[in-house]
Amino acid sequence: MRHLCIISIAFAFLAGSAVGQVNAEPKQPNVLMVAVDDLNHWLTFMGRNPQAQTPNFDRLAKMGVAFTNAYCAVPACEPSRCALMGGRRPWTTGCYKNGDQWKKYQPAGDGMAAQFLNAGYEVFGAGKIYHSMDYHASEWTDYMSKKGLSSNGPGVQKMDGYHNDKVHPNLKDDDLIDWHTTNYCIDRLNSESDQPFFIVCGLYKPHLPFVAPRKYYDAFPLESIQLPPHRENDLDDLPPAGLRMAGADKDHKKFLKSGRWKAAIQSYLATCAYTDMNLGRLLDAYESSPQKDNTILVLWTDHGWSLGEKQHWRKFALWEEPTRTPMIWVVPGMTTPGSRCERTVDLMSVYPTLCKLAGVPVPEHVEGHEITSLLKDPDAEWNIPAITTHGYENHAVRSEQYRYIRYANGDEELYDSRNDPYEYDNLAGKPELQIVKDELAKWLPKDAVKPKR
Repeated sequence: MRHLCIISIAFAFLAGSAVGQVNAEPKQPNVLMVAVDDLNHWLTFMGRNPQAQTPNFDRLAKMGVAFTNAYCAVPACEPSRCALMGGRRPWTTGCYKNGDQWKKYQPAGDGMAAQFLNAGYEVFGAGKIYHSMDYHASEWTDYMSKKGLSSNGPGVQKMDGYHNDKVHPNLKDDDLIDWHTTNYCIDRLNSESDQPFFIVCGLYKPHLPFVAPRKYYDAFPLESIQLPPHRENDLDDLPPAGLRMAGADKDHKKFLKSGRWKAAIQSYLATCAYTDMNLGRLLDAYESSPQKDNTILVLWTDHGWSLGEKQHWRKFALWEEPTRTPMIWVVPGMTTPGSRCERTVDLMSVYPTLCKLAGVPVPEHVEGHEITSLLKDPDAEWNIPAITTHGYENHAVRSEQYRYIRYANGDEELYDSRNDPYEYDNLAGKPELQIVKDELAKWLPKDAVKPKR
């Protein structure tokens, strides 16, 4: 009888434990988001430029799903970040260009960080997440102060390493804010808390000026620098609106006159290598964190960057170079390490996807399409193109094969980007491709709001 009692008590304990396990709420996943400024697709694993040396971006790509055809919402810092972090397209808000002062278009409480804060997360930010490293304080548990820190280093001017032939031999890693941004996020990763965390690491480089400590130039000797693929007559088939957007008489004319085209590319590659180093430090902390198996990691860049293709420099255009961006996801239990997704998506997908993965409500104002189906199966069917906007009623619609550009004045460009990856030949005038233009034009907004200024 005594043995039966003991057995009964033990059975009841085990049954109670099992019920407790079944009823226990699964812990919400942590989120580590990395936002990089002005980084184009010149990463080794993306194969766009053979000179790139980005071992830590490549390392991250091997950890999850790398999207090889991801595109920005806007090819400019301020409106791109307002759209991605705020969830509304520029044609909805009217925030189209740098200088539009994003806070006028995104009220406090609408941002992605606010949704996670409201869901019980500790929400930490550092560096450039929104334009000018500004933010709505009410949306964050804590945000790293930039007081006393320099974005570029002592004595560095905006055109150094770009149009200016000026070297900064004594610049150190910790002279730039990105070093401290990374440290802040590493500290947050290593902190203990009963609450899930949402950490955003905003890395400012390779934003102009293209200047980094000199050791990062060693891998890119000037005599070995290659110019990107380009055609001298590439602008001959562009309509007037496309010519204005190319702006060949601005930066490109200066580089041809000064002979600094290769030097600017060298500086860009070196500055990207500096960013790769900081990403590596962050990944070391992520991989050693006891929270790793319950932490989603997503990396995006706000837009691409042109370095002379189509005689265009910087962002501010609707072609492949200024709009294509790296985007990498690591979702424990969902993504397969080393996967590639070739579906065309845009960065408006980040907000709704993170909310869905974390079980956080997606606000009604969020306009992007979540991509969990592609995280599970990168080859899954996907029929939604990527849409990029630059200025009022200037849009590019990118499918897996084509890029269709329509400007505010009705000018058009069409490229078979799959067979013409540098988009040399504008096919918009070919009657047999009218059906392609018509199909892609269906995705253009019908009632874009006019800019306020």
